[in-house]
Amino acid sequence: MEAPQKRAALNRMKVFATGLLVVAAGLFALAKSHHDAGAWAWLTAFSEAAMIGALADWFAVVALFRHPLGLPIPHTAILPANKARVADNLAEFVRDKFLGTEALVDKIARFDPAGRLSVWLTEPGNAALLGEKSLAAISQVLGLINDEHVKNMLYTSLRRRAQDFDLAGGVGALLSTLTADNRHQRLLDDGLTELSEWLEREEVQQMLADKIVQVAGEEYPTLIGALGFMGLKAEDLGRKFAGGLVRGANKWLHEISENPEHERRQAFDRAVGRFIERLKSDPSFKQRIDEHKQQWLERPELRAYVNGLWEEFTGWLREDIARTDSVLRGKIVAAASSLALTLANDASLRDSINTHMHDAMRAVAPDLRDGIARHIATTVRQWDDRTLVRDVELSVGRDLQFIRVNGTIVGGAVGLLIHAISIAVA
Repeated sequence: MEAPQKRAALNRMKVFATGLLVVAAGLFALAKSHHDAGAWAWLTAFSEAAMIGALADWFAVVALFRHPLGLPIPHTAILPANKARVADNLAEFVRDKFLGTEALVDKIARFDPAGRLSVWLTEPGNAALLGEKSLAAISQVLGLINDEHVKNMLYTSLRRRAQDFDLAGGVGALLSTLTADNRHQRLLDDGLTELSEWLEREEVQQMLADKIVQVAGEEYPTLIGALGFMGLKAEDLGRKFAGGLVRGANKWLHEISENPEHERRQAFDRAVGRFIERLKSDPSFKQRIDEHKQQWLERPELRAYVNGLWEEFTGWLREDIARTDSVLRGKIVAAASSLALTLANDASLRDSINTHMHDAMRAVAPDLRDGIARHIATTVRQWDDRTLVRDVELSVGRDLQFIRVNGTIVGGAVGLLIHAISIAVA
């Protein structure tokens, strides 16, 4: 019921209760005008007691909310005078009677959240509805986000984590893992194979021949000229020299590849070991790496890269949300449908989810109930007296007017009883 309707109902009951008092007063005056003779004495007893009951209950009802007739009579205006105590008692009542831990946990148990979620998601259109609502929520969040603030936060967070990260130690630990069981030797084998195959290519050999001729022409122009005088082509000599170089290099590479104890392998082992050890334990080496890391973190390209990532991500989100065939919507709907099917077919999963919710409710219930109680008490305390009286009177005042009605009727009946007893004992 709206406040105007409550006010109208309260006023009607006030008029009715006051009307009964007026009727009782009229009956009393009528009876007194006949000198309490015969039946009029009974009417006098009824009306007199009815007026007393009506006035007493009127006083009691009014005293709850304000001073009757504006007189500062002690123990009146009870509600505003005791607002703080009422606020605390109301908060404790709600907390203890409605927000008990076991009551809340039992409510969760009877509600069966996992089962209800499964049933709701399997109903046609609900998974799609969840997708639509999720996209709407994401769109709202995107509209509220300050992009510059997020960019600064991401950049600051990245820098802080990178500054705290021991890059040299991390690389050293990674290389230690990669070199375990001679993995680095297998990497060396792959590299040797790739290099050998590269040298075998005709275009590579031609490139080497051209470089040999070019360098020879620049460094030994007299020799090249003499070869030409003798009828020899520098290009042919270059190709022959390049071919010999490739054959020699490949032979050497095969020797390394086929001999696990080759001195070059051992040298490679020692070089890798020294590098890993320096990464882990050489302070000056680690300091240089940290200096390079710091220089990299200060480069504007890093901030531009972070900004670009965020802009690309939010741009993709906005475009996807606007599409009728949104990928994100499809993923949410598919996930919701899959969850519904899984929950429907897996009783143990439902029980596990419900158990976790029970435990979560049991954990948060004490703080929740105390927080709500404090909120109620604080809110009531902050109300001004007029607001408190108005709201409470609108809520229960109509029912309180029945006390006045009953007081008038019961008072009149008691008056008749007393009059009857007085006649009987006279």
